[in-house]
Amino acid sequence: MPGPHDLFARFTFGHPERAAAELRAVLPAHVVSEVDWSSLRRESGSVVDPELRETESDLLFTARLREGRPLLLYVLLEHQSSVDRWMALRMLRYVVRQVEHWRQHHPENTVLPVIIPLVMYHGPEGAWSAPRCVEELFDLPGEDEQRERWRALVPRFEYLLDDLTAERAEALMARPGPPLARLAWLVLRYGRTGDLAHRLPDWTALFAQVRAGPDGAEYLVMVIRYILLIEGKRTRAAAMQVLHSVMDAQQAEALMDRWAEEFILRGPEAAKRVLREEGREEGRIQGRAESVLRILTARGVPVGDEERQRILACTDVTTLDRWFDRALHAATVSYVLDYPVS
Repeated sequence: MPGPHDLFARFTFGHPERAAAELRAVLPAHVVSEVDWSSLRRESGSVVDPELRETESDLLFTARLREGRPLLLYVLLEHQSSVDRWMALRMLRYVVRQVEHWRQHHPENTVLPVIIPLVMYHGPEGAWSAPRCVEELFDLPGEDEQRERWRALVPRFEYLLDDLTAERAEALMARPGPPLARLAWLVLRYGRTGDLAHRLPDWTALFAQVRAGPDGAEYLVMVIRYILLIEGKRTRAAAMQVLHSVMDAQQAEALMDRWAEEFILRGPEAAKRVLREEGREEGRIQGRAESVLRILTARGVPVGDEERQRILACTDVTTLDRWFDRALHAATVSYVLDYPVS
């Protein structure tokens, strides 16, 4: 069952514009300057082990370098309650799975695309302390120079890390990116520290920026829902204070009431039921979108980046069901997406 961190992180950073903000904050400067960020697209599929789905979610994006070469950006959002010493090994396994998947679909290629793995961490135990390189996990004999000779014989692999627990609020607020991305970084950073209620009023201007943007009310619902679930009654007053500052009282009360009954008044079991239902629905929607793409691929129907992104971004079950039915006998993707409803 997807947990609150997974749902909130996927909602926020599953969108290419906000994913780009996360990636640009962590990738080396020379990579950031060479990526054509307008080409960033989210891809379907997951390589996370089924038993880890409750604590982790992975997001895969493709982009092109400015010279035209393809690039795969693999993002694992880390939600565990403790630092995992074996994360480097797991990330290596996920990257290898992704490479094998890519080879199956590109048998004519003799080289692999660059895959950049990234872990985002916001656990409650402080800074990330696990090895980031696979070679550090091996018990190498000898000392100094002798160990270095042994080190050359073991796999070398390193993942990038965005350790939100090591960042100050001012630094996160100063990161370039959409307001929702910056607010999400802050909420994830302080959501399990016990300090969230105290800090929420400092972010009023950021809440206002989120509210003023397209779909701002929906975004605030997601943020408030996440806050209430992880913090509960302790942050209700602070959240209400912020909402009253960015919208009128009636709107603020309606937004809070939309989730307060399930997440506060009825207790944790009701919250779990809501999350379970939403997780199942999210999984069903994502699976339906991926099925549409798989059918089109199997039938040899070309799908462009824009059409692929439209299918993956769709959250309306009725629309996806209609696209699924059309994909079964479509000759073009435009027939699937644009054919008038009878």
